[in-house]
Amino acid sequence: MSNPPTPTAIHVRGLEKSFKELHVLRGVDLEVARGSIFALLGSNGAGKTTLVRILSTLLKADAGTAKVNGFDVAAQAAGVRGSISLTGQFAAVDGILSGRENLVLVARLWHLKNPGAVADDLLRRFSLTEAASRRAATYSGGMRRRLDIAMSLVADPPVVFLDEPTAGLDPQARIEVWQAVRTLAQGGTTVLLTTQYLEEAEQLADRIAILHQGRVIVDGTLEELRRLLPPAKVEYVEKQPSLEDVFLAVVGN
Repeated sequence: MSNPPTPTAIHVRGLEKSFKELHVLRGVDLEVARGSIFALLGSNGAGKTTLVRILSTLLKADAGTAKVNGFDVAAQAAGVRGSISLTGQFAAVDGILSGRENLVLVARLWHLKNPGAVADDLLRRFSLTEAASRRAATYSGGMRRRLDIAMSLVADPPVVFLDEPTAGLDPQARIEVWQAVRTLAQGGTTVLLTTQYLEEAEQLADRIAILHQGRVIVDGTLEELRRLLPPAKVEYVEKQPSLEDVFLAVVGN
């Protein structure tokens, strides 16, 4: 029997994880509302990917609890896996196949009734219809990433983890992926996005958490985070603090 839906899609309390003497997560608390985009912001080594791997049941936490879509990640791993999709830092598309063939293949692996219709719908949603018959190896970086995200949505999961989805992409490709992420949220999907790009979190997220040295040190909307700094000084123009200002202030650098 599936668990009833709750207003919170992801609920994390006191999560800890160490690798021998290296303490990666030191008591992480998070709550992500359904249908929202939540950005987990942090430098390399802050623990972002480790947290996502625990939430997607690929790693076991040393302590603490976590629920995804109402399922406990430790005790109900199968329920979690049936509720999520995970897109890693590198696009996992088959370059030999066309964009449409990649999507049809995944739909068949899920035993969906009409794989072609599923593929065509996702190609349309992610503005890839014109390139549908081209080999994925000929796609630009942004197109490959959009196809990768589309492939993760074949089974229509309620929760999607995007682990640094624009790492290594040029500015234009990054904007293309941002639009794809917005499309997800507009369709009611909950998105947990990890990134080290401050502008990315600023552009996309309903809420932002900064993970630093294994702990969430601030968590709020962009406006709430801006209020952590003194009011803007008025000289010739008023400059609101950027997310970069907030990030550097709270991590102490």
